[in-house]
Amino acid sequence: MLEAFLNKKPLYYDEIDYTRMPRIYAKIRSALKLPKIIHLIGTNGKGTTGRFLASALVSRGLNVGHYTSPHILDFNERIWKNGANVSNGVLETAHKELLRLLSSEDADALSYFEYTTLLAMLIYRECDYVVLEAGLGGEYDATAVFDNILTLVTPIDFDHEAFLGSNIDEIATTKLNAVKSAAILGVQKHLQVAKIAQEIAQERSLRLVSYNEYLDAGDAAKITKISEKLALAEYLQNNLKLAITALKFLAIAYEAEDFFGAKLFGRLSRLSENILLDVGHNTLAASSIAKSLEGEKYTLVYNSYKDKNYAQILRILAPIVESVALIDVNEERIEEPSFVKAAAEAAGLECNHFESIQADKNYLVFGSFSVAETFLREYYNG
Repeated sequence: MLEAFLNKKPLYYDEIDYTRMPRIYAKIRSALKLPKIIHLIGTNGKGTTGRFLASALVSRGLNVGHYTSPHILDFNERIWKNGANVSNGVLETAHKELLRLLSSEDADALSYFEYTTLLAMLIYRECDYVVLEAGLGGEYDATAVFDNILTLVTPIDFDHEAFLGSNIDEIATTKLNAVKSAAILGVQKHLQVAKIAQEIAQERSLRLVSYNEYLDAGDAAKITKISEKLALAEYLQNNLKLAITALKFLAIAYEAEDFFGAKLFGRLSRLSENILLDVGHNTLAASSIAKSLEGEKYTLVYNSYKDKNYAQILRILAPIVESVALIDVNEERIEEPSFVKAAAEAAGLECNHFESIQADKNYLVFGSFSVAETFLREYYNG
């Protein structure tokens, strides 16, 4: 079974063999019929941008896959096709076929994400379009081995520095080197991202555009209508603009209604009247949330991986946080509670152990997919 097979693979590596995925893919590429691929790279907003775009393409009558990661509760969340997560039956059938295509040595060697990526492309081979979200990387990401017709670049910021680089120039270069033919640059926090993108585009004769070149007054009216219908925060509106620009770049007409079922769960999702949940886990996500919820106060249900800048994240969120409730997450990458507590107190925030939801308090569940999963499985019964 797929679940048992994947459970044998580690989710994270201290070192990554960047030659493995291209080498193994080359052996089976003739068996995979690739559709038109739209690649998503960046630090934040890949999931929602991709879901906006994929949903609109489906609404236009096209056969579409959306590959995203990680998942919150069920593995099936990663492989979405024509409006729904694929079934366990589809996954098992594709798993058996992929094992027939791969040697046992290669199947075992592939990482969790690499194997899942090939599995998704097998399922998507009859699609018209695949919206393919990169994992943590850019040019060396498992998703970068496939040819694509367009790359969408969401905001690039600090994250996964151990693999991507220690500064924005290095991180942006690593991510932007994944562009193969054309790219649309979304709103960026760091000015040098656009500069680096222009340099790479010029060196490699790539087409680079900004969404401002495509959007007009008619699009602005539709964006307002969609944003009001879905109650989109400003940063989600930027993701929507990027998706709409992709449609216009591809010369695909759209109406506002094509997006009405598109919002991805886990992105500032309201679970109940007093609980918001967001799977953001870096400083850029924290800044977006703080801006969206400005003027409000929440009990922050939180925890962090050791490699995240949780001290800065807590400082950014401090204006909207009344206190921090540290939730237990059973994963070896999670930081020691005393360190997170010390960082919260340094940010001027009271920090205690999370016990339960109180009806008279407002909560923001924020951290990572692991935090969201733990909260939903163990504490939330809505």
